[in-house]
Amino acid sequence: MTTHSNQSNKHAIVIGGSIAGMLTARVLSNHFDRVTVIERDALNDGPEARKGQPQARHLHALLAGGLQTMTRYFPDLIHEFQRHGEAQGDLGEHIRWHIGSGYRQTVRTGLWSAIISRPFLEWQIRRRVEALRNVEVRSGGNVESLLADETRQRVTGVQVMWRKDGQREAMNADLVIDTSGRGSHTPKWLAALGYDAAPEGVVTCKITYATCLFSRQPNDPLGDKYVMVTPPASDTLKRAGAFPLEGDRWQVTLVGVHGEPMPIDGDAFMAFAKSLPTLDVYNIVANNEPLTDIMHHKFPSNLRRFYEKLTRFPTGYLVLGDAVCSFNPIFGQGMTSAAMQAHALDELLHEMGVERLDGLARRYFRSVAKVVDIPWKTAAREDFRYKDTTGDKQLGTDLLNAYSSALHRATVNDAVVCEAFMRVVNMVDSPAILFRPQILWRVLRSELHRKLRGRSQRSVETSQFTVDQPADTVR
Repeated sequence: MTTHSNQSNKHAIVIGGSIAGMLTARVLSNHFDRVTVIERDALNDGPEARKGQPQARHLHALLAGGLQTMTRYFPDLIHEFQRHGEAQGDLGEHIRWHIGSGYRQTVRTGLWSAIISRPFLEWQIRRRVEALRNVEVRSGGNVESLLADETRQRVTGVQVMWRKDGQREAMNADLVIDTSGRGSHTPKWLAALGYDAAPEGVVTCKITYATCLFSRQPNDPLGDKYVMVTPPASDTLKRAGAFPLEGDRWQVTLVGVHGEPMPIDGDAFMAFAKSLPTLDVYNIVANNEPLTDIMHHKFPSNLRRFYEKLTRFPTGYLVLGDAVCSFNPIFGQGMTSAAMQAHALDELLHEMGVERLDGLARRYFRSVAKVVDIPWKTAAREDFRYKDTTGDKQLGTDLLNAYSSALHRATVNDAVVCEAFMRVVNMVDSPAILFRPQILWRVLRSELHRKLRGRSQRSVETSQFTVDQPADTVR
């Protein structure tokens, strides 16, 4: 739809009221007189897993990089977590992480992360955004199309249909940002204005979650530890995690990759947990009361839209969050990536000012590409450990995976390697630190010791067989 609009640089619209949308609204409140958030689902004052967020019922981790970014805009957020009994602290110290060959070292990184239910976190952020004098959050609205000027070179607003009364409203704005998630309609809306779709990258993972909440006793042997079980892809298609939540609860999520059957009842849930290479998750399931039914969620693939590669893009329009890049949720990068994208937008608006929106899109998408590039490559590369994974495989993936396998094994015995790894996992340091000479040497030394131990063990077994053989012969 085409409209005339006098650009005043005073009003911004955010499509989508999830965490990405609320963070975006918070950033825009620093630069625009008015910000309107349009959310499709009905919103209530309290934590809730909405229809538009099927994954919200499952495990979520707010990595240190995301928590650092969020507290720039909401300084009291950590205090709120503490007040409600949310598990938080140094991920390197608080996590009990079994990788098949053993547990990673416990290390102090100095980086704080939070294990928190997605509905609770989103509610806390939304409360703070709604309290801002220049932000309005409107729920129950479907954005049907973009509005544009006569040249179709500038987006001037959105057409909204309000579910409550079926009325349609044309809302003008100087800047519109789509944070509506993986199912974003931006490709369709751009096509309607005569623009090419962004190139897409897809890497399959076919993840299935099965989640159940359990009671958590004050004297639980695991305390407030985060529990992760991630055996090598060559061993099994099963994964699991158990995180302590507010309200003295455990959130236990079992994960299947590439069609691994998932439990649909309590007995099967317990059997799955018992089949893992450590009994940590099984002990939680066996010794605590289930509080919910088993909830399932499927995630087919990593998906990236390369908006930075487009040569034409309308002024006054941007895309942020999962609408740009949606990662395999096992790696917990989504919320942190969205927070960093919002911060990148904030920095650009401070630098350019809202009077220079004509050049914003190109610079913004280049900045966002830098934010998502590392987690995208990490998730895609890790998924190619499975033989059934398909998609865009980067050159050198197998070689990098071989090195990272050795690095994972080294984290079981080497605290220095483990600390470097945890800093990368938390999206605070670049993966490049894992290839520094001192880390390379430690990984190679660990592999050498492992192989020598293996040879020594085989030698002992051979000697025992040789000694025992005559007795066997006599019998």
